Amino acid sequence: MDRGKRPNKFVANRNNKMYMDLRDIIREHALPFLPAKSLFRVQVVCRDWKLQISTPFFAHNQSLSYQSLSGLFCQLPFNPPSFISIDPKSCGVPDQSLTFLPEPVDIRASSNGLICCQGRTGLKAYYICNPVTKQWKTLPNSNANHGPDPAIVLVFEPSLLNFVADYKLVCAFPSVDFDNATEFEIYSSSEGAWKVSGEICFASKKLVPRSGVCVDGVVYWQSKVHGIVAFDLTKDRSQLIQGHSGATLGMINGKLCSAHANGRSITVSLLANVYSNTMQMHSNARTWKEKTRFCIDNSVSAGSAYEQVAVLSVGCDVVLVQIGKTILSYNVNTKRTKTVCSAVESDIRCVSYVNSLVYI
Repeated sequence: MDRGKRPNKFVANRNNKMYMDLRDIIREHALPFLPAKSLFRVQVVCRDWKLQISTPFFAHNQSLSYQSLSGLFCQLPFNPPSFISIDPKSCGVPDQSLTFLPEPVDIRASSNGLICCQGRTGLKAYYICNPVTKQWKTLPNSNANHGPDPAIVLVFEPSLLNFVADYKLVCAFPSVDFDNATEFEIYSSSEGAWKVSGEICFASKKLVPRSGVCVDGVVYWQSKVHGIVAFDLTKDRSQLIQGHSGATLGMINGKLCSAHANGRSITVSLLANVYSNTMQMHSNARTWKEKTRFCIDNSVSAGSAYEQVAVLSVGCDVVLVQIGKTILSYNVNTKRTKTVCSAVESDIRCVSYVNSLVYI
């Protein structure tokens, strides 16, 4: 009789081992791919998960693993910022107005979980912060006058070897020495100082604030007229690129993308050839290659069919579109459209955001 019970005991132990292995797999290989808000919620599952999530190594791993678009930081002039989440159950921040900063701020840029803000008083200092952990740093004063609404881009790419965020701020500002020219100033966190580039872009191009994006070491700004200004951080060189007027820039699959609306039709294109304007006549080379095109159906958006359509953000295979007071999300892969928010002012300024635990 005793021998008959042994196989059952062996099977029970084996199943228990399988359960333990699955729990370890989830902890080590699944948790880092969750957004920050979800991680705070699952801390109550067990003590091991809570300890794991609270370590700096896990925060570093999560910043590398999770880089999906989580929502938008939005702000009306002279008002505190607010956060609109694509999925409120999984993505969010504890203090969307950023009241933990030492003064009221305007949000200028965002990159992979970090936010760049500018104070409204005194010298209008720049702050880099993580709205999830409430960590922040004040940057030294810049050498140049960036203007009241600077065209600034935050560049942060999580690195496997750097546990502390290594980031740059790149600002394109009007030259004081040359009319209709643009200069560039870069702040490096590793050096802790600003430096004005020797490069000057001699073109009558006024840049759109909060339009900048960095792709593979090159920063791009949408100009207020037809075209895009590019600045290569490695080569310290600028370039003009053909582009759609009023388009929104982003990144998909590691390439610069541009999304613009024509009525309720949205076209997303990828940068294909920056030298197409130098090709011989009748060449088939094109600057942009269409990635996808979709139309916003009246059934998925409230309001009049004649309301203006604006692309707020494009990246991580998601396009955010505003129609009247409604913000819609379109997934490039699944071809699905859903309503994100239905009560947004038409003149609101938005910056895309990733819900990350990154350490500053």
